Amino acid sequence: MGRLRAAELFCGTGGFSRGAHEAGFDVVVAYDNEPNLTYSYTRNFPKTKLVPADISDLTGEKLVEDAGGSVDLIFGGPPCQGFSMIGKRDKNDPRRSLLKKFFEIVEEARPLAFVVENVEGLLMGAARDELNEALDLVPSYVISEPTVLDAADYGAATKRRRAFVVGLLCENPNHPPRQFDFADLAHLKKDPATVEDAISDLGSICKVDVEDDGTDVWRLRKNAASSDYAMKLHSPDRTLTGNKRTAHMEHVLKRFAKVKQGEFDPVGKYPRLKWGGQCPTLRAGTGADKGSHQAIRPIHPTEDRVITVREGARLQGFPDEHRFHPTIWHSFRQIGNSVSPIIAEAVLSAVHDRLTASQFAEAAE
Repeated sequence: MGRLRAAELFCGTGGFSRGAHEAGFDVVVAYDNEPNLTYSYTRNFPKTKLVPADISDLTGEKLVEDAGGSVDLIFGGPPCQGFSMIGKRDKNDPRRSLLKKFFEIVEEARPLAFVVENVEGLLMGAARDELNEALDLVPSYVISEPTVLDAADYGAATKRRRAFVVGLLCENPNHPPRQFDFADLAHLKKDPATVEDAISDLGSICKVDVEDDGTDVWRLRKNAASSDYAMKLHSPDRTLTGNKRTAHMEHVLKRFAKVKQGEFDPVGKYPRLKWGGQCPTLRAGTGADKGSHQAIRPIHPTEDRVITVREGARLQGFPDEHRFHPTIWHSFRQIGNSVSPIIAEAVLSAVHDRLTASQFAEAAE
């Protein structure tokens, strides 16, 4: 029995893909039409076919063709800005239509399972009605109760609550599969990592190179005191990228110096992280089409600056070998738009277990 094959929609930098690979899936094809968000995807996942397509034009038939055959899983997080509780929740936001498109593609391609992720606002008010309408587009599937999970509950160093829905293909209506139950993830829960666990050893690094595209390369010193959480994220050669500091103006530095851990800068509303706490949800900001607004980034616990890209990636659960965009702004858009690889692995591991158990049961009949 070979590894299960998967396809990702709205892949971005590939946080969800990271979790899928760790859970035992081969992600054979991935789609996204935002080049800055997918800038490093192929380098991170060289065996995955990246298709820079507008998903509103994609069909299930084309996905199967691109994948070189049927897939066992389709997963992804349709653009969430139209459903976010901190946004306008505009019913006419064209990005909201991509939620239904996700399920249209699923019904056409008929994978054994699907997993969709979005902001928890998707489960509230009129947005929940849209979700229910979208779920009506996949009558061939037994669908889980939509559930909100927090990456911190599965060991991440960031609080990141997201809604998940899982569907399992009902190939025989007389013997439908048991509904996926998120309670099956209970054994995967663990205490959250702290900010200190995630980033403290990054104080012991040295710069080794700047690549042609501007990517900064660093190496952890051998005497770096690393937590178990951080050690799991280390690259084999201890190198990492994206750790250049943001240059702040003098008056900003003076403001930051007055902010204690766990408090907020009164002007910019920047939160200062606590060594013993978790990072608040890192947000993406907006692309050029929406005004190029930078999301607020937290202040380092003890240094008077906002966190670096690599620090944000560590907090989110990305391994040090994962590459981002060479610019800080686009890198934080990649991180803010991503699914934490930690929660992705937890959910997709449970889905993988269900699918492999079903295959073994079929083989035994």
